[in-house]
Amino acid sequence: MSNVPPGPNLRGAVDLSALVRRANAPKPAPGAERAAASSPSGLVFPADDASFDSVIELSTRVPVVVEFYAPGLEPALAAIVSSYGGKLVLATVDGSTSPQLAQAFQVREVPAVAALVGGRPVNLFVGMPADTEIRQVFDELLALAVQNGVAGTVPVGEDAASTGEGANVEPVDEPLPPHHQEAYDAIASGDYAGAVAQYKLAISQNPRDALAVAGLAQASLLLRLDGADAGAIRAAAAASPRDADAALAVADLDVSGGHLDDAFERLLELFTSLDQPQKDAVRARLLEYFEVAGADDPRVLSARRRLTNLLY
Repeated sequence: MSNVPPGPNLRGAVDLSALVRRANAPKPAPGAERAAASSPSGLVFPADDASFDSVIELSTRVPVVVEFYAPGLEPALAAIVSSYGGKLVLATVDGSTSPQLAQAFQVREVPAVAALVGGRPVNLFVGMPADTEIRQVFDELLALAVQNGVAGTVPVGEDAASTGEGANVEPVDEPLPPHHQEAYDAIASGDYAGAVAQYKLAISQNPRDALAVAGLAQASLLLRLDGADAGAIRAAAAASPRDADAALAVADLDVSGGHLDDAFERLLELFTSLDQPQKDAVRARLLEYFEVAGADDPRVLSARRRLTNLLY
């Protein structure tokens, strides 16, 4: 049996925490858009250990931002979340009185902000960055939610989810590009080879299909890890630190867990010692990882610069 945790059952995503840009900046002075008070639109509601099942259910229809706070530190995201017009809702959680949720989201300090998409947790950022950066993260969260079939809205001004129950969520019927639905369904059923084939078909029909290119990279990663033994992979890499195949295998593990810096450092440090076919293989794999993480991820930007310098 595999010791590798399966990829999240999200449409087209391996690990959303690796795809959403983290913004671990220190808390600045409160921005003009923030408000500690509850949103008047009804899009903001408290949650705790006892009520969170209903929040998970709500997240299958609309992305739920989860803001952890503590006594003496008020929630700060109500105004920004409300400005999205019902495309996002906000659950505020007092981590000191909801230890199970704090543990589940691996919250070690507050404020900490995560999200739920289709019942799956997404770590977003720790601390409270500038409003513009928060909006960038939320925009990316919405894009990922649409890719994963979570594209509902909560009517503004209605009590959408005082406990997550009874929310009047209006689905948004957006047709998917050709072959994407087949690929998503294949990933959901564990048929990663089928997903790879569908994404390749989509790219053959439209080489500019950026979602298909990213999906192919993600599905290929899942396929390589399917049935793999994480302990054996890491042991092989430790025993042969200069072996390109072993390094690529353990880099797959790192990327699947969101540890992009570890994967990039391992492969780029090894790059100059490889022969040309091995360099080509590592370069191709790095380009896949760049697609998985997204071109605007700062870790990708740094690794891409290093790779370019090594190539030229």
